[in-house]
Amino acid sequence: MSKSKIKIIETYFPKNRLTNDMISKEFPSWNSKSIESKLGIKSRYIVEDNETALDLAYHAASKVLKKYDRSKIDFLILCTQSPDYLLPTSACILQAKLNLSKNTGAFDFNLGCSGYIYGLGLAKSLISSNMANSVLLVMSDTYSKHINKLDFANRSIFGDGATASIVESNETECLYEFVFGTDGSGFKNLIIPNGGAKNRFEENAKLIELKNGNKNTKNNLYMNGPEIFNFTIEITPKLINDVLEKNQKNIDEIDYFIFHQANSFMLNYLRKKMRIPKVKFHNNMHETGNTVSSTIPIALKDCIENKFVNSGDLVLLCGFGVGYSWGAALIRI
Repeated sequence: MSKSKIKIIETYFPKNRLTNDMISKEFPSWNSKSIESKLGIKSRYIVEDNETALDLAYHAASKVLKKYDRSKIDFLILCTQSPDYLLPTSACILQAKLNLSKNTGAFDFNLGCSGYIYGLGLAKSLISSNMANSVLLVMSDTYSKHINKLDFANRSIFGDGATASIVESNETECLYEFVFGTDGSGFKNLIIPNGGAKNRFEENAKLIELKNGNKNTKNNLYMNGPEIFNFTIEITPKLINDVLEKNQKNIDEIDYFIFHQANSFMLNYLRKKMRIPKVKFHNNMHETGNTVSSTIPIALKDCIENKFVNSGDLVLLCGFGVGYSWGAALIRI
């Protein structure tokens, strides 16, 4: 059975930036310093009106392909909740734009903040079953297109971005055992109600008053923040224990922890609850915000470049969010 390793990670962000001060000018009651202290976010990247998740995915993947032979890629996997079209799959279009071999398998999958864990699991499975030797794994989301301009809470949290990773066969295993989970009963707590086959997009959708003066419509992203927080703090400790047990490790043997970068308040709560040392725990979304499926690979690349983690280190990755969906894995750098 073939083994696998993350070879390269690249990131890409749109040019536009939305700062806390810019949000505060639109909504004077929403203080920029309070945003930063609670969320840990100073600014976030936002796409142009004519810029899509597929565009970001193309740029991130192109950066990878400047360092990696595209002819070696056997599979392209794209995780997005902002597809350009209901059909065809964006991965097929991306294959052509990147000029990958027509023998390359390509597909999208729709997951949010757990997406990178699931994507790594899929890539590992393709390699271990000898269906691929090299997988291009791309995460790309543009939640800004789903958020109402009057919903300053979600505009403060989410940013747009994309990442591309090469997962390839390796002499030693560097992607260890995974744990996944789902609880679809919570699907209504993070949702875009309209736009799919069940509820079509409404041209003149009614503006809905939310808590604290936020407003949106059923065409827009809705997040029940307290319920998402409760779900996260309930499942994450067990998820961490389960993945440690499955890999026959204890928490002290882990060199570094990278959780989905949701917001600083949530991350600090989880770290303290699980008694993870601060020096082993990543919490940095100051310039990017919550980029959904890309937060973990963005953080992992940042940790490698800044020597927070080094070759041979054992890192625990953990994602959780919309669905509800969650997953965790141990990887070797």
